[in-house]
Amino acid sequence: HMNQRTAGERVFSFFNTVILTGIALICLYPMLYVVFASFSEPTQLSQHSGLLFSSLGFTGKGYELVFRNRDIATGYLNTLFYVTAGTAVNIVMTTIAAYVLSRKAYWSQKLMFLVTFTMFFSGGIVPFYLTVKDLGLEGSRLALILPTAISTWNLIVMRTSFQAIPSTIEEAARIDGAGDLRILTRIMLPLSIPIIAVMILFYGVGHWNSWFYAMVFLRKREMYPLQLFLREILIDNVSESMVMTSDVDPSSNPDMYRQLVQYCTVVVATAPILFLYPFLQKYFVKGVMVGAIKG
Repeated sequence: HMNQRTAGERVFSFFNTVILTGIALICLYPMLYVVFASFSEPTQLSQHSGLLFSSLGFTGKGYELVFRNRDIATGYLNTLFYVTAGTAVNIVMTTIAAYVLSRKAYWSQKLMFLVTFTMFFSGGIVPFYLTVKDLGLEGSRLALILPTAISTWNLIVMRTSFQAIPSTIEEAARIDGAGDLRILTRIMLPLSIPIIAVMILFYGVGHWNSWFYAMVFLRKREMYPLQLFLREILIDNVSESMVMTSDVDPSSNPDMYRQLVQYCTVVVATAPILFLYPFLQKYFVKGVMVGAIKG
């Protein structure tokens, strides 16, 4: 029977499932560990070592300390702005550039070479910083949005997706008098919903996790994104000051609460972006495949 699998295929499928399940568990467990630890009693958590498969006791004190910190609220609002505004700029600029580069004109192929060249050779962080500074963007929120408006890799993926759309559709539209703007907005974009969803995911996650450029270009704390405050809490021992200024038991060891605050902060900073995946998951595989293979 054509649909009946051979013994070798069944063995391969079994080991493939086992290996992939193991890899998934290895990737999932660190996140579960952090979640369990964030709800654990600080005394038990500080004395625990090894694996963790459930919370040690149960307390929300760590989250109470985290949300009492005004920097977390400020970071959330700033990050939401950077993700929303930044992703919008990314999608608009990448879409326009991908459409132009997907044309069959000779000059577009030459321009594509220059775009691809930037994937392998760049000036480095110092020329990038000087460029942003000379543009007058240093210390501005726009420093986190405009200089990174287009990702070369995402541009190539979207360009390939546009090229996969049959040219006969475009030719028919031109015969009916449609220009490039109408072709892009009425034909290309409606047929490219999956790849656009993938681009939103890629760019959105990039903006949400970004902290380095914020550290380099921003000067005022009220502009800091959430990830920069997270870095302070995890690395610069800011969590200790959060504990010392709270109303925790004075007889308790601040180090215990400091560890708890760090786990809670990681959960608070990671959870929102994880909730975005289910809404875009149905587009993800299709979008990547359409953008990766020219039909």
